[in-house]
Amino acid sequence: MIFNCLITGVGGQGTVLVSRLIGDAAIAKGLDVRGSETIGMAQRGGSVVSHIRIGENIHSPLIPTGKANIIIAFEPAEAVRVIHFLAPGGRMIVLDRGVMPVSSSLGKTPYKPAEMISYLKAEFSRPKEDQVAQAGDEDRLIIISGDELVKKCGDPKVLNTALLGIALEKKFFPFSAADMLDVLKKRTPAKYLEINMKALGLGRS
Repeated sequence: MIFNCLITGVGGQGTVLVSRLIGDAAIAKGLDVRGSETIGMAQRGGSVVSHIRIGENIHSPLIPTGKANIIIAFEPAEAVRVIHFLAPGGRMIVLDRGVMPVSSSLGKTPYKPAEMISYLKAEFSRPKEDQVAQAGDEDRLIIISGDELVKKCGDPKVLNTALLGIALEKKFFPFSAADMLDVLKKRTPAKYLEINMKALGLGRS
């Protein structure tokens, strides 16, 4: 069985870091992992997408369209951009905080994150056979208030870790929260460890 996880956000949101934590936790569990990142204009607020594939006999590091078991999105428009990767019955965790795209900041088009969230809700409410929806599973689309999470975490830079904690609490990964804690302790510089541990715990609460 192959487990596919796609992480998406914009430059500076810690997309690559979270994907590497997931990969390391899976490797520590003895699982085979392949992955890749598309970074592009990340340093200028552009899209960042990380593919993590866990399992045997994986021939490509890129997740095929319609095969992602879970998508974690740190930005609503980026979630919309990659929704076609989600498998039927797949799950998505989305932070509702928008990051102004470069095109909008130049005054070309307005950007309303709430419209992206409405679009996602509509997609997940469609009939099962039509697209990504599967009635009766309230955990398929989880929308997280970025403002509330920042108040609890105390630092917007660790929202990525908090969303990772939510996915762990929901048991979406083929490894445990304890496996991830071990990896977090090993990979995180000492001065950032406490706040990341706090964020991971808040996500799991």
